[in-house]
Amino acid sequence: MDEVRLPAGAMLPEVKGLRGPLTCLNEARFGIIWGVMGAARSCFASALNYAKTRIQFDRPIGSFQLVQKKLADMSLELNKGTLLAYHLGRMKEAGRLLPQHVSLGKLNNTRAALEIARTSRGIHGANGITLEYPIMRHMTNLESVITYEGTEEVHTLVIGETLTGLRAFT
Repeated sequence: MDEVRLPAGAMLPEVKGLRGPLTCLNEARFGIIWGVMGAARSCFASALNYAKTRIQFDRPIGSFQLVQKKLADMSLELNKGTLLAYHLGRMKEAGRLLPQHVSLGKLNNTRAALEIARTSRGIHGANGITLEYPIMRHMTNLESVITYEGTEEVHTLVIGETLTGLRAFT
């Protein structure tokens, strides 16, 4: 079979080096910042509904203090992550968004979404692992999202370098 060769710069003619692929990667990471909050919102909504309707000891489990604390914490993290995504979107619109901002958003929001999913699974008890609820589907997706488009460790080092001005990896 004949090999197809493209002239240098044919794919991204105005881009030199890795800038083009890394820009595409940054765009994908920006989308993840929003997407994981959607998964978190689904898990939170499921947990909230379950807590209101699941009866244990003759009352909804949502009436117990620990369940209310978990729901309150989930709501806080969901709202903070959504506000962060919104803020980064505004920075992007203004042309001020840097790759380091995207690393911060991806790292924060994937961690928060995964914790919300885990807490939701706990509120659902044994039902949290069944296919009747969306929790495990979101959890498995979030476990992969925290790894691809830059691992948790890479984004941590990007943020660390931004804070210190010292490069920890080469």
